[in-house]
Amino acid sequence: MKNLIRPAITLFILISLVTGLLYPLAVTGIAQIAFPEQAAGSLLKRGDEMIGSILIGQNFSEPTFFWSRPSATSPMPYNAANSGGSNLGPTNPALIKSVSERIQKLRASHPGKEDKIPTDLVTTSASGLDPHISPAAAYYQVERVAAARGIDVATVQSLVDRSIETPQWGIWGDSRVNVLRLNLALEELQK
Repeated sequence: MKNLIRPAITLFILISLVTGLLYPLAVTGIAQIAFPEQAAGSLLKRGDEMIGSILIGQNFSEPTFFWSRPSATSPMPYNAANSGGSNLGPTNPALIKSVSERIQKLRASHPGKEDKIPTDLVTTSASGLDPHISPAAAYYQVERVAAARGIDVATVQSLVDRSIETPQWGIWGDSRVNVLRLNLALEELQK
């Protein structure tokens, strides 16, 4: 039995060092060299001020900004420490109630707008942190944002047009708009 314990402990220590220390350090080093922006969290700065990450949604609620997709994280929206969806099924009364409330809020914020509300403006994503909305969701909000900022609708629509990100390599994913980048571009437009 003693002949088995020493090799087992040695192998355990060796595997722990390789998988718990050497491998993570190697992967982190390669990521820092090959993808430095992404490895650092894809953070956006304005001067010395950190304003967010393009990978995590933010809670915009003022009428002067484009609104992100709703977040299901708690205790606050877009809480990266608590990523996760609501896991409520389509017939769950709580989900139906929350979607209905979001629809009412959107209708109240966009009076007279009879267009179909894009689904991503009233439903949460699986992570609860989605930083993107569909182009349709961005276009739905153009008139409200333009009116709240006192900007021509065509100017804001053009900004949305330029903010649309196409599917990766033209095949993976859908066209999308990063809300943080769009709102930053909107602020730059008014400077």
